[in-house]
Amino acid sequence: MDYNHIIALLDRYWEGETTLEEEALLRRFFSESHPDMPEPLQEAAPLFGFFREEMENEQALEERLPGPEMPVETGAVKIVPLSPLRHWMKYAAILLIAVGIGYAMKQHQRQEVKVRIAEIQQQKEEEETRMAYLETKKALQLLARNLNKGTDKMQKLAYFNEATGLITGTN
Repeated sequence: MDYNHIIALLDRYWEGETTLEEEALLRRFFSESHPDMPEPLQEAAPLFGFFREEMENEQALEERLPGPEMPVETGAVKIVPLSPLRHWMKYAAILLIAVGIGYAMKQHQRQEVKVRIAEIQQQKEEEETRMAYLETKKALQLLARNLNKGTDKMQKLAYFNEATGLITGTN
């Protein structure tokens, strides 16, 4: 075999410029033993030896594993049927979360209704208080007017008493 040709192929291999046929030629070359191999080729020999061992291991593994055309023995492999109820705790947790969210929303709505009712009651109480204040103010104004009328009459009566006292006192 021409070692110069193999060295040139190896250089092209390291550069990534070889074809698949040239790579196959390199693998065949390194799969055989060569006692008078030059130094540059001896450095690459372990790498191609590793590639060869890995290919053999892959082939052995493929022979042991059943392919798509080979049926699987049911006695060797335990088949576990999966059912939708297998993970029932997940479904129960989701259901509980949904019920909890629904309950919380309902409580929140009830709380909002209570707050609205309290606001309406407070507005009614404020309106009633304002109306009572206005009614009391009207009543007190009426009382003040009547008292003012009475004080006018009392003042006239006081003048009369004073005049009577002057007339009877001068006699």
